[in-house]
Amino acid sequence: MDAVGLTFACAMTVEERIARRLGRTALVGLGVANGVPDGDRLVSFGIAGALRGDLPVGTVIDATRVVDETGSVLWEGGPLGVTPARTGTILGAGRIVDDPSERARLHRQTGADAVDMESGLLARSGRLVGCVRAISDTPTSRLAGLAEAVKLTGEPDLVGFVRGFLRAPRDTARAVANARRALRRLEAVT
Repeated sequence: MDAVGLTFACAMTVEERIARRLGRTALVGLGVANGVPDGDRLVSFGIAGALRGDLPVGTVIDATRVVDETGSVLWEGGPLGVTPARTGTILGAGRIVDDPSERARLHRQTGADAVDMESGLLARSGRLVGCVRAISDTPTSRLAGLAEAVKLTGEPDLVGFVRGFLRAPRDTARAVANARRALRRLEAVT
């Protein structure tokens, strides 16, 4: 992958630290809460949730399409050439999708392979040139308390994490392990 002239837009600080190895980064926050960054050529970079059961945790997707929740194409283009990665479609959602039945419905409705909260908004800017996402959770593995571990700005939220962990300790611990595996796979492709 040729990263010259690209800005890697990341939702969380942990993703941004990894992306810095590739070049210029921007912390956009969850759902692009911090705004669309400057730069003519944006890459949505980070983790995503699988909408298909055959995408194990750690699978890296070098997207060729981003769709919205109706299945309308927001961006389409060639892969960036990330190896090892598979091509696929990312669904840009306006919320965390953590319910297995909702994930199955969105996959059927849109044909998307994975979901995140940033790619759709970045695609709507007209400056998206690619999307690199590692699977951090499967349709049957919930994020549990991990969904509360990050502030909208992309900074860690320790109080939110503890609160979520206390509600679902086993599921949250598993989600943390899965997220770490996905982040290691992102590191490997950089």
